[in-house]
Amino acid sequence: MRGWLFVLLLGSSSLAFGEACVVHTEGNRVEVKVCQQNRSIPAELFRSGFCQPQLKGQKVEVSYVEQCPDNSFGICRNAQVGGMPYRQDIHYYGVETDARFLKPFCEQQSKGVWMAR
Repeated sequence: MRGWLFVLLLGSSSLAFGEACVVHTEGNRVEVKVCQQNRSIPAELFRSGFCQPQLKGQKVEVSYVEQCPDNSFGICRNAQVGGMPYRQDIHYYGVETDARFLKPFCEQQSKGVWMAR
């Protein structure tokens, strides 16, 4: 019986891991690409809410991947989402000088750890 419980727990916890979404937005001469790697967000909530930004006047494309691509310039590891108990890693792509704004936001607002690549 214990073995089945372990497999069940392992199987249910793996739903939150190994899932990421790449969010690419364009609008008003601004282009942004981030990837959100799920750490502890329930899978359905991750897909239906966290990976579905509502950005007025912007074209938004979302694709799901097993893990975030390696070519980011920075990662906010273990970022807390909006005061909720959920965590994710946010990978940033594009303009590397944006790190001067993203690093303080990561550390102060998201309570994450900034890692430059």
